[in-house]
Amino acid sequence: MKKVILASASPRRRELLEQLIGDRFEICASSYGEEPLEGLSPEELALHHSREKARDIASRSQESLIISADTFVVCKGEILGKPSSEDNARETLGKISGQVIEVITGVTLLDTGSGMEISEHEVTRVFIKSLSEQEIDSYVRTGEPFGKAGSFAIQGKGALFVERIEGDYPNVVGLPLFRLGRMLEKTHTDDILWKL
Repeated sequence: MKKVILASASPRRRELLEQLIGDRFEICASSYGEEPLEGLSPEELALHHSREKARDIASRSQESLIISADTFVVCKGEILGKPSSEDNARETLGKISGQVIEVITGVTLLDTGSGMEISEHEVTRVFIKSLSEQEIDSYVRTGEPFGKAGSFAIQGKGALFVERIEGDYPNVVGLPLFRLGRMLEKTHTDDILWKL
C-alpha cells in the first residue's frame, strides 16, 4: 500500500484520520508559512493553504499520498485566528457570542507518484449561544481557547456554547471525514479506507 502522510501536527486531525484509516500513516508537519493573501475569500484561502502544505511535503517525499488541511473560523466575514493572549481570547469569544459562525476547511490530496492533486472545501455552520462575561472569563481560565481558531474547541468544554450545527461535525474539529472519504473515492485511492 502507498505510504500515506498527514501534513499536519494537529493532534485533532491525527485522531480524526485514525478513525478513517487506523494508524497506517505518517505525520510530517509542513513548513509552509500560512500568510494571508489579499483578494481571496476564506474558502479560496483555505484551499490555497492546504494545497501549498501538500506541495511542501511532496517536494521531499516520493511515492506517497499526502493529505493536508487548513481550517478557518469565520464570523461576519472576518477570519478568526488563534488567540495571542487571554484578552484576545475574550475579545474573540465576545465576537462569536450569539452568532452563527462558519468553519471552513480546505482539504488537498496529492499523490506524488502519479502527480494527481485534488482540493475541495467543506463549510459547517455553528450556532453559538449568547455568552455572559462570566462564562467567557471562566472558559478562558481553563486554557482551552489557546491554540484553537475562534478561541473555542467544540470537542471540549466549548461544546457548552454550541446550540447546534449545520453540516459536518468532524469539520469543526479540523478534518471533514465525509468529504475526505468522497475525495479518496473520486481519486481511486479509497483502498486505504478498507485495508486491515
